[in-house]
Amino acid sequence: MTEPDALRKLSILAILLAATAILAGARLPLHGPLPRAKPEPAETTSPAPLPDKAEPPAPEDVPAPQPKPDAKEPEAPAQDRPPAPQSEPGKSEPSKPAPTEPMQGPPLPPAGLKSPQTPEEEKPPAEQTLEEQHLTIEPESDAEHAECTAALQALGVLFKETPRIDDGNGCGIDKPIIVSEALPGIKLKPEATIRCPTALALARWMKESVVPAASAALSEQGRIITVNQATSYMCRLRNGAETGKISEHARGNAIDIASFHFEKGEDVAVRSRREDSTLTGAFQRTVSAAGCLYFTTVLDPESDAAHETHFHLDVIERKGGYRYCH
Repeated sequence: MTEPDALRKLSILAILLAATAILAGARLPLHGPLPRAKPEPAETTSPAPLPDKAEPPAPEDVPAPQPKPDAKEPEAPAQDRPPAPQSEPGKSEPSKPAPTEPMQGPPLPPAGLKSPQTPEEEKPPAEQTLEEQHLTIEPESDAEHAECTAALQALGVLFKETPRIDDGNGCGIDKPIIVSEALPGIKLKPEATIRCPTALALARWMKESVVPAASAALSEQGRIITVNQATSYMCRLRNGAETGKISEHARGNAIDIASFHFEKGEDVAVRSRREDSTLTGAFQRTVSAAGCLYFTTVLDPESDAAHETHFHLDVIERKGGYRYCH
């Protein structure tokens, strides 16, 4: 072995001895870290929230609501639920069976049927006779009546006062008047027994609508000298029926006009004139339409069969000032 090879081997050996010494001095610690126990699956699903956080738990962690101490459990369906014992409300003890006493008096009629003892007043007015409605006469204010009669006198209406009328069953007039002239020179035949407001509406209608319309349409016949009325005061139901509501004629609120008689002997009767293209037809349609300016109800021959031959005019008061004109 040559001298260089021997020196190389000695160098390698020295390096190995130094490394061995260093490794021998680097000792492990006497106690290493202890392994932690594996947590149970239930504890690892979600960490417990910190006390100072207000975040709501996840939906799957929301506990089921607990019933209140006094809450009642839901009832079972009718077909699955056993029949509950009968008891009086508010009492904890079961109710006692009803005493077996015989029924007193006849049994009640079935629901929806009238008992034979049902009073006649319970029938609707449409099914009641005049005697069954138990109506009374409407009182009239002295001041309003005086104001109305003063207005009649200013228009030149010829009338006279007459005693109170009371025919029973609500038929009558507290302060009736008898009108013989609707306006100066225009007679009312026959004389009409009515309330003052009815006479005042008639006079204003005649003066402001009927007379001007007659002058425009039928001037060749001269002026109107007579108004023929068919009905004024009369104790009856509407349209003369046996049952139903009381007529405004029975209260002095209505008058029926059958025709107008002119100075030259012509008589214009009230009849159906919807298709009448003459001036006479125009006159009747005009005064019929104008009647609603003065009366609250106007029924003419076009209304129904009961009014084929006259105008029905009345001053019944309705809510909201409503008027019926046909």
